[in-house]
Amino acid sequence: MSWSVEDLSVAYGRTAALESVTVHIEPGVVHSVIGGDGAGKTTLLRVLVGLVLDHRGGVHLPSQDRIGYVPSRGGIFRDLTVDENMAFVAATHRLKSWRPRASDLLERSGIASFRNRLAGQLSGGQRRKLAGSMAVLAHPDLLVLDEVTTGLDPVSRMELWRLIATTAATGAAVVSATTYLDEADRAGQVELLYDGRQLASGSPGAVTAAMPGTIRDQAAPDDPSTAWRQGHRWHQWHPESADATDHQPTLEDAAIVLELLARKAGG
Repeated sequence: MSWSVEDLSVAYGRTAALESVTVHIEPGVVHSVIGGDGAGKTTLLRVLVGLVLDHRGGVHLPSQDRIGYVPSRGGIFRDLTVDENMAFVAATHRLKSWRPRASDLLERSGIASFRNRLAGQLSGGQRRKLAGSMAVLAHPDLLVLDEVTTGLDPVSRMELWRLIATTAATGAAVVSATTYLDEADRAGQVELLYDGRQLASGSPGAVTAAMPGTIRDQAAPDDPSTAWRQGHRWHQWHPESADATDHQPTLEDAAIVLELLARKAGG
């Protein structure tokens, strides 16, 4: 069964956090939500897990006990040990014979050797991996992750993504907000938000292919207002160009161009 939000709008007072956003969430697929600060990513995810009830539009989601959630901060009980955190989740969901799965999740997350340590004494990366393990322990139908890999070292990011990919492979729908475009490029579906609006939706390849104009890799920009750094070089967007020999754009290039267009349209 698939899940969805359709024509979803959320406002905080007079400020629109989301405007007419539609997302179809398929089982077995990782959906990445990307966009800058204030784009609406966290608001969308909070709607998906039932934390924002004051909204307009259609919402079709699993029951609350079938949703796993890792917020951008927290998601663990710092004064409980790693094992006690897992046991708390098992008791909440009334799971039976859960210990072998918990042990497997902790092993795959690389934190099994810390199972008797208080969660508050774990490193930041270890706490995120514990929160992820807790979120998937009950085999959720929908797993919602709010920037779970932000600030983590490359190995911790890899271990968390292995856990996420395994969860999707077993049939869960995964919605993950991320600031890392290389992670979004591995997703099956991408939702690009800007200022509460949905600029693009589709596979990473489809979003990239829909970008107008071309990108050129240059030593220096022709127009700094439509260029951005890539290492020691620059990517320059040429809106009117259709030269097939130009630099092959990436998802990051496409996201930047679509945001530039949205800013221009907004005045």
